[in-house]
Amino acid sequence: MKKLGIMAIALTFITVNGYAQDDDREKIHIGAKIGMNYANVYDTEGEEFDADPKLGLAAGAFLAIPIGTYIGIQPEVLFSQKGFKATGSVLGSEYEFTRTTNYIDIPIYLALKPSSFLTIVAGPQFSYLMSRKDKFESSFLNTEQEDEFENENIRKNTLGASFGLDININHFVIGARAAWDLQDNKGDGTSSTPRYKNTWLQATVGFKF
Repeated sequence: MKKLGIMAIALTFITVNGYAQDDDREKIHIGAKIGMNYANVYDTEGEEFDADPKLGLAAGAFLAIPIGTYIGIQPEVLFSQKGFKATGSVLGSEYEFTRTTNYIDIPIYLALKPSSFLTIVAGPQFSYLMSRKDKFESSFLNTEQEDEFENENIRKNTLGASFGLDININHFVIGARAAWDLQDNKGDGTSSTPRYKNTWLQATVGFKF
């Protein structure tokens, strides 16, 4: 029994030691990450606007700048797909509508680092709308249209907010975020596009240098 106890303690020490990492919270890091958004929209004036969430790509880079051991600044630049899905019926025929919006997201986070293993982030986010793709599918009609908004009066620059956390395992970073627009998409109010704000959850895996 003593031998088994010694072996268990040794195995635990080896496992913990294998996962141990240097405390690099005061170092500057640059990294890249990729993952998915789970996005949806909501009406900004409380009227009925039901939509289903959709998955989209999220990928980009980040820079971790320490201000000390426990606090820092972490700006990021991401290609981020958002949008929504909707279903319904027209003339007795079921249809599915999917909107995919492609953004460049630039969150600027205040980073709290209680340990080298965990980073908590929160801050404003600036989003630029690059393009939108609408897809309509039914038994009698299938259409797909992509716009780059050269002339339409729709807000392309949107202010939002984001918060989340990063789990740091040596050079690997597992991230989770929740974010939402603080401005709606209707520009100066003359656009015919329905008003709404984006909201999304994000999960990524990254590597830092």
